[in-house]
Amino acid sequence: MFLVVIVCALIGSWLYGAPGLIVGGALGFALGSLLRASARRRLSEVQDQFLETTFAVMGALCKADGIVTRDEIQVVEQVFVLLGLAPEQQEHAKTAFHRGKAPEFDLDAAVGTFAQSASRAGPLFQLFLQLQVLAVAADGHVHPAEHAMLVRVARGLGLADTDVAQLEALLRAAASGPAVSRGARSAQQLEDAYAALGVTPEASDEEIKRAYRKMMTEHHPDKVAARGLPESMRKIAEERARKLNVAYDVIKKARPT
Repeated sequence: MFLVVIVCALIGSWLYGAPGLIVGGALGFALGSLLRASARRRLSEVQDQFLETTFAVMGALCKADGIVTRDEIQVVEQVFVLLGLAPEQQEHAKTAFHRGKAPEFDLDAAVGTFAQSASRAGPLFQLFLQLQVLAVAADGHVHPAEHAMLVRVARGLGLADTDVAQLEALLRAAASGPAVSRGARSAQQLEDAYAALGVTPEASDEEIKRAYRKMMTEHHPDKVAARGLPESMRKIAEERARKLNVAYDVIKKARPT
């Protein structure tokens, strides 16, 4: 906003001298206020669309394998808390979830509308996908029908199939935490940890460290705040960062020192 005021003031000064400087500055302030109000309105619309689509798609995904389990319902309720939803917002979320479970729900249209409303919002799409994977993995595994739908959602947001695979692997790798002893740590968990960071077991320690740091930078919670998203979104990003730390720790502990 300050830049807008300066530019308008300089233009006014160039055209009309000292009076133009004052008038231009005033017009710049008014224009900046309008732009800021418009940005706030736009952000609010994106947030509302995010919540509506999140729970509608979540309902469709949880129903993809034919049944919505109690574990999945519990995770959906945990998402309410994670996002800090007010009672009224929770009711809207429940309505959207039930709408998504209906056979006539148009998944592609819902995802497409959200993608258009939040164009070029890569980090937001990643957070959206993270919540979807979290919900369908609540019962300990992702059904093939759920995975296929997750890939469909990711593609609708302009994300890659690998984004889904890495998120699924990340949840599995972080499931038992870093406290598991080296002898008891399963080969599957280690495999998932490598997949979560997008590297192979043949990668060097330095390559793994670079991959870890790159992912932490790309998904850092501060990026959420920088885009003006609410604090609740930051909590989702922090949860992903925590899981990345767990996956990296699993790999480090499995490697010879």
